[in-house]
Order: sequence, then C-alpha cells, then structure tokens
Amino acid sequence: MGLYVHQVLEKAAAAQTKEEKIQILRDCNTLALRSILRGGMDPSIEFILPEGAPPFDENESKKWGYTTSAIQRASKKFKYYIKGGPGENMASIKREKMFVDSLETLHPKEAELLILMKDKKFIHKTGTAHFKGITLKLVQEAFPNLFPRKE
Repeated sequence: MGLYVHQVLEKAAAAQTKEEKIQILRDCNTLALRSILRGGMDPSIEFILPEGAPPFDENESKKWGYTTSAIQRASKKFKYYIKGGPGENMASIKREKMFVDSLETLHPKEAELLILMKDKKFIHKTGTAHFKGITLKLVQEAFPNLFPRKE
C-alpha cells in the first residue's frame, strides 16, 4: 500500500536536504499529489468554494475504512471546484455538497489537506510553507511541467 499524500508531504518536509525532498516527491509522484500541490500553490487557480472547513462528518469514512486511493478519486473532481471549470455552471450548493462528500471519504489528514489546498494555505503570507521546505520553488524543481509556463 502506498503512502497517503499527507504522509508524502510530511516525509518530504522532514528530509534534511533540498535534494532529498525533491527525490521523495518524485518517488511518490501521483496525480493526487501533483493536483494538490498545483491547486494549493498555483496562483492562476482560483477555487469557487467558501473559505474554511465546511461542516462534514469525519466519521463517515470509518464505515468503509481509509484507503490511499480515495484521494485519487477525489482529485478527479477538483475541476468542479475551480473558476473556469465545469462546476462553475453548477448551483453552488451542489458543488459544495460534492466537496463535502469527497471530504467524508478521506482520512481526516487528507481532508485537512484538501481544505489547505482550496484555501491556498500551503504557503503562508509570510512566505513560510505549511510543510517545512515544501515551497513553490521546490515543487517547480521537482515537477518542472506542473505549472503553466508564463510567456
């Protein structure tokens, strides 16, 4: 079984050198990891969901047990939560319910990660990273094609 995305970020944050951090991100490269990093760090992506954590039942997923693939499934819905995406034409209540439903399928730390991504809280206003050393510059180095190039 693979690592949860939050475990990948925690492991990379704990690494001692920039090169180790980059290698961990590359070794654990998944669509969900890249989507969360891009969503949380790319200033051109604007989420059309209310700020903060919505009320949701963390215990809902305990019925089924947590799986690392749940966040992979949830990441496929991210396009519905961004400005310019197909969810922009949805009723906001339907879009927000879809987001809450996704949160309820995730490990609590993965749900927290989605909320951090949506609220653009990976990088604090002071420039410090939520996950130590996992900065925009480091992510761009780990995944050079993740962010659109500015002409």
